[in-house]
Amino acid sequence: MTAVGGHWLEDAVLQFRKYKALGDGALAQVADADFFRTLDPESNSVALLVKHLTGNMRSRWTGFRTTDGEKPDRHRDAEFERDGADTRESLMARWEAGWALLFAALAPLSEKDLLAQTPIRGEPHTVIQAVHRQLTHYAYHVGQIVVLARHFAGSRWTSLSIPRGRSKDFEVGKNGKPYRPPA
Repeated sequence: MTAVGGHWLEDAVLQFRKYKALGDGALAQVADADFFRTLDPESNSVALLVKHLTGNMRSRWTGFRTTDGEKPDRHRDAEFERDGADTRESLMARWEAGWALLFAALAPLSEKDLLAQTPIRGEPHTVIQAVHRQLTHYAYHVGQIVVLARHFAGSRWTSLSIPRGRSKDFEVGKNGKPYRPPA
């Protein structure tokens, strides 16, 4: 794929992979005791954010392009409530399954598919619109997971991007080597 649409599709998949990796890195730093912890009674826990994201992924990416992205058996409100069967292990298995559905749904797409229609909650979306909708939604919630994970980890936190005060260590010049400004 070398045309603009093909490039866009490749980049969309790359961005989803980056958000999954960011989420994985944050989730790995959440202690079991903090997985279901909330900041206050009205806040979501890391666990409920995972549950919501995976419920959304199952609904949106199962039968992508052939069925409405909001499945009739999805109970969105229940995604924000802890169920007795919810364990870290079960929710992490859903996390992996949800991302697998997403990548499997995107894999067969080509540039010619991008303007095709796919409904979400009965509203027509182009494939581009549907993918953007999910990419921004997942970025929002993965960001929430990162903030909670960082908060709960405290001094144990290992940065998932450029650590504070170390920007110069990560600057790269056009030649691919670390950039060092002249003294």
